[in-house]
Amino acid sequence: MIGQVLLLGPLLFVVTVVAQVSYTIPEEKAKGSLVGNIAHDLGLSTKRLVSGKARIFTRGSDEYVELNRERGVLLVKGRIDREALCKKTTPCALDFQIILENPMEFYTVTVQITDINDNAPTFDKSEMKFKISEAALTGAKFVLERAGDLDVGVNDLKTYELKPTDNFALKVHNNADGNRNIEMVLQKPLDREKQEEMSLVLTAVDGGDPPMSGTMMILITVLDANDNAPVFTQSTYRTTVTENSPKGTVVATVTATDADQGSNSKIKYSITNTLDNVRNIFKVNDETGMISVTGNIDFEESRNYQINILASDEGGFTDSCKVVVEVQDKNDNRPEINIMSKSNVVSEDVKSDTIVTMINIEDKDFGENGKVQCFISDHVPFHLKSSTNNFYSLVTDSELDRERASEYNITVSCSDEGVPSLSSSVTLTLQISDVNDNAPVFERSSYEAYIVENNTPGLSVFTVKARDADWNQNARVSYILEDSSVNGVPVSSYVSVSADSGVIHAVRSFDYEQIKDFQFRVKAQDGGSPPLSSNVTVKILIQDQNDNPPQVLYPVQTGGSVVGEMVPRSADVGYLVSKVVAVDVDSGQNAWLSYKLQKVPDRALFEVGLQNGEIRTIRQVTDKDPVNQKLTVIVEDNGQPSRSATVIVNVAVADSFSEVLSEVPDFKHDKEYNDNLTFYLVLALAVVSFLFITCLVVIISVKIYRWRQSRILYHSGLPVIPYYPPRYSDTMGTGTLPHVQNYEVYRTTDSRKSDFQFGKAGSQNVLFMDPCCTDTIQRKLNEKSILDEPDSPVEQKPPNNDWRFTQGQRPGPSGPHMPYGTHIRWTPKNGKRATGGPEVAMGTGPWPQPPTEAEQLQALMAAANEVSEATATLGPGTMGLSTRYSPQFTLQHVPDYRQNVYIPGSTATLTSNPQQQQATAQQATQQALPPPQATAQVEPPKAAQTPASKKKSAKKEKK
Repeated sequence: MIGQVLLLGPLLFVVTVVAQVSYTIPEEKAKGSLVGNIAHDLGLSTKRLVSGKARIFTRGSDEYVELNRERGVLLVKGRIDREALCKKTTPCALDFQIILENPMEFYTVTVQITDINDNAPTFDKSEMKFKISEAALTGAKFVLERAGDLDVGVNDLKTYELKPTDNFALKVHNNADGNRNIEMVLQKPLDREKQEEMSLVLTAVDGGDPPMSGTMMILITVLDANDNAPVFTQSTYRTTVTENSPKGTVVATVTATDADQGSNSKIKYSITNTLDNVRNIFKVNDETGMISVTGNIDFEESRNYQINILASDEGGFTDSCKVVVEVQDKNDNRPEINIMSKSNVVSEDVKSDTIVTMINIEDKDFGENGKVQCFISDHVPFHLKSSTNNFYSLVTDSELDRERASEYNITVSCSDEGVPSLSSSVTLTLQISDVNDNAPVFERSSYEAYIVENNTPGLSVFTVKARDADWNQNARVSYILEDSSVNGVPVSSYVSVSADSGVIHAVRSFDYEQIKDFQFRVKAQDGGSPPLSSNVTVKILIQDQNDNPPQVLYPVQTGGSVVGEMVPRSADVGYLVSKVVAVDVDSGQNAWLSYKLQKVPDRALFEVGLQNGEIRTIRQVTDKDPVNQKLTVIVEDNGQPSRSATVIVNVAVADSFSEVLSEVPDFKHDKEYNDNLTFYLVLALAVVSFLFITCLVVIISVKIYRWRQSRILYHSGLPVIPYYPPRYSDTMGTGTLPHVQNYEVYRTTDSRKSDFQFGKAGSQNVLFMDPCCTDTIQRKLNEKSILDEPDSPVEQKPPNNDWRFTQGQRPGPSGPHMPYGTHIRWTPKNGKRATGGPEVAMGTGPWPQPPTEAEQLQALMAAANEVSEATATLGPGTMGLSTRYSPQFTLQHVPDYRQNVYIPGSTATLTSNPQQQQATAQQATQQALPPPQATAQVEPPKAAQTPASKKKSAKKEKK
């Protein structure tokens, strides 16, 4: 035993031992039989075998021997058949390795298998037939098939016996290669006439104890004379063939000749090999003697073949030769990589030259084709180290760092030296276990964060983040706020840090005016053992918020001050009256102040500097300027939203102080007036509310009353006062509509004799009144000229198409001036126009049938309003008028009818007498209209007065 010990370090060492132990056992030994005491022979204890996890490594897949680590012995694991393992090869041995770990050791063990006589000699054929001519000469030879015995050594085939021996004798020839040729020699001539057929028994006996044998029958048919046997041109033929040659490849051709003629010279060739696999690999053409490949030729199974060829003629004469076929190796096998032992996980602090994997390489090819070189992938901290023949160790080449690479995929590639070269590879995955060798590292060397003052306690300010290059628990980072103080107060009362996330929260609400910034340190610590840590400085800057309004320092606001500044009347433009001084405790643009005059009696006299707050005059002071000037200055900052403060500056415009004192009561009077202003506003609001409620009650009462009257009117069949839509009037109350065509319709009581005439533009109509009322006429003319402009914004609407007449509701004659320019005149049936009749302003459409309640209410409200206005404007001498519809209706617009007309709100009925119609219309109107206080937005037209009754009507309206 030869041992080599390699010390690798204080933490890990591997002993590589190269040892050779040999045992010899017979084949067919029972399972569990003892092979040898391996522990004793190797000098190892059974404890070492158990702790080292000793095991057997074999190149093949079958294991015939097993290791009992507790006893330290090798036992037979299964049936061992020497003939199946080695065939005829001697000696026959099993080679395997015993591998131990911690430290790694391996030993080579050889178990030699000895043969026992368990196989009898056998012939490939059970019988052979010969046709021998009776003319065969004494000494003629006949080749017999050899017997085969799988055993070797003394148990192999030893002798042959041929019985009976009357005519033939047996002759055995020993060849140089160890094989034997068996010939049957004719000793006594044959006589076909005496014996035509003969039977012989060939017996093969081995050298075992007891010996075993096998037999074959030889049947001989005696033929007539054939006195020449075939003869091969060579006794031995030699040739070569490449392994894996395709089927049909010609290996060689043998030739034999026969001196006979005819059928006795016809030769047939055949292969006489037995027991081996030659007949499955080669075949011979029985007529031409050409030998070709029929099976798979594998150099790794057999490097050469010997083919025995027999040539026989028709007469039964034969001759034999042998063909030796040498197989040439071909590089058809890739190297096989076998992992003997490996470590899946290696610590990153392992030392260099530490063995992590042991590899065995095998290539079944021969020569250069079987030489193998192995290498690993580049850029990995490992290398292959050759220990013994075809054994490699994968060892560390440098220090490992899990943070740089946590896993290595190492590819081991092996290639042979054949042409072309074949290679194979295997990938080993190696995990690097972590060691806590890295401290947490913050993303920044220092941090700055901003927070707006007046924040909510508990607000998240920002997050510090540290990373640890280690893994798992070693990389779990916790954040700790280091103890320190800010202005004598512990920093923990200002901020806190989340141990897991690193989020920094504000513990309190900050005030920029008290503290503008502070700093502290945060430590990041990992979960390793021992833990590693690092720290970082964090600076918090408080941002200002516009939470303080400006503070006015000058002028000081006191309750007893009446006059603040005095400006002489001789002051020039730009005279510095005063200066408002204000400050803002905020910072930045929140403290940028601007000054503006908010309230000033005369904006043309004073101005204030936007930035400096200086109050100066912007014009020359005059004697008309009041003495007392109260200036209200507003001071605003530039924050969002801005805050402001107001200051009152009392300025006296006077040349002497005595002049100022004389105006002091005025100040007091103004103050009293301002104090009473609120009272007056409240009183006015109460009065307006009362009037609104009163008007609402009156409107509802009138609505109910008109509704009842409309029902009576509807059932009586009498016409009612027409209602005009709201758009049926002027927009600006001038009495005319712009750009409207006037139409004159002359109608008799019979509608078929009515005539229609275009009138002049509505803008040409004027209002004629008594000379005593020239002021009113001029006003009307001025308003009319405005509406006559082409671009007047008055909207012109078409008349309502829903007005309807009935045959029994035809109105009497009306005035020539109608709203929308349509004038309707009614004449008697005889065609003569009535004169002096009242004129009524109407719409273009027929009368409503009947008007709705809302329309009636609007008409009443409008009439009430016009009554009050007419009373104030028209004098006793008012004449009849010819004008269009106006929003300010007067009594002269109320319709007057020739026929009987019922007026809502009155029991009077109008007749065709003009004077009676005038009196009745005035009476009915006064009864139907509400008091003058009730007004409405939309007012219907009033009937025009006749010339005979206009003075009386005017007096009534005035009353």
